[in-house]
Amino acid sequence: MAFELRLPDIGEGVAEGEIVRWLVAEGASVKEDDLLVEVLTDKANIEIPSPLNGVLARILAKPGQIVKVGEVIALIEAAGAIPTSPATPSRAPAGALLATPVVRKLAKDLGVDLSKVTGTGPGGRVTEEDVGTAAAAAVPAAGAKPLEERVPFRGKRRMAAKKMVLSKSTIPHALLVDEADTTNLLAMRESLREIGQREGVKITILPFLIQAVVTALRVHPAMNASLDEERGEIVLKRYFNIGMAVDAEDGLVVPVIRDAGEKTIVELAREIEHLSEGARTGKLSIFDLSGGTFTVTSIGSIGGLFSYPVIHPPEAAILGLHKIVRRPVVRGGEIVERDMMYLSLSFDHRLIDGGTATRFMNDVILQIEALGTE
Repeated sequence: MAFELRLPDIGEGVAEGEIVRWLVAEGASVKEDDLLVEVLTDKANIEIPSPLNGVLARILAKPGQIVKVGEVIALIEAAGAIPTSPATPSRAPAGALLATPVVRKLAKDLGVDLSKVTGTGPGGRVTEEDVGTAAAAAVPAAGAKPLEERVPFRGKRRMAAKKMVLSKSTIPHALLVDEADTTNLLAMRESLREIGQREGVKITILPFLIQAVVTALRVHPAMNASLDEERGEIVLKRYFNIGMAVDAEDGLVVPVIRDAGEKTIVELAREIEHLSEGARTGKLSIFDLSGGTFTVTSIGSIGGLFSYPVIHPPEAAILGLHKIVRRPVVRGGEIVERDMMYLSLSFDHRLIDGGTATRFMNDVILQIEALGTE
């Protein structure tokens, strides 16, 4: 009797996942612990191994399909139960493409979706000729002007969308906007560039801002909390795991800097680089993406005056950091040029009132503006 491979319970509240691609073809022999399939959850990409030696007899969940935890996604026959005929090579399914790096690069350069290409090489391998044929077939007729394009709504984009809907439909958001003078912060960052070069890490302003946030969170624990609705309790966190929203190509990702209050500027900068790269390449673990207590989202390098960031459940607040603009302000009765930045704080109005949010924001600004003045 065939073994039923089910989507395992990986914890962290994950209830379902999306099949990204099968790593082996239907009918292929597999060994115990061989990686079979890549699955995307709202926490991370996971690769499910084979629990036994045998043959992947049948794939039941196709790429792009959403499956629940415990649902059967494939059938595996024990070793030797299904003979493999050398005269009938297995064709890899669309989600488990056989293609060399050269072919993959060619497809990317020509704008060809490899998942839609039928391979004519050995075992269904996609060749350069296959890619060229697909590219030629995709060229529209002369003079044709497509009016719309349809892109599959799946992957990280769909997972992020589900979280946004959950957040906005269950959390009463409130917004507070203020500004901070970052002139001294920028000067201090410049003074540390040489240290960063020596340590092999780029010093940005984000580590300083994270330190300012943690200092303010220590004074205002309601900002570093979550609501346990089942038990009717507010959970005040005495640790500071700061999430940072990363604008990855295929969707928003929020890796977590653990124990951010215990790290130096250089240590924070190094971890920010590591997590940002992992987010953009899809190489973060569930551990990297879970356990956050407060999130910052920095879009200043892109632009925008200010935003209304969406809270990352189950956290109580999120702070938006925006572009720094040099403009005239009044200091000591005189008009001077200063580097100013808007801050936008979204907070859960069930847990935090306007007074608490404003005092927290005041302390964040105080920490930012005090940098470099000692």
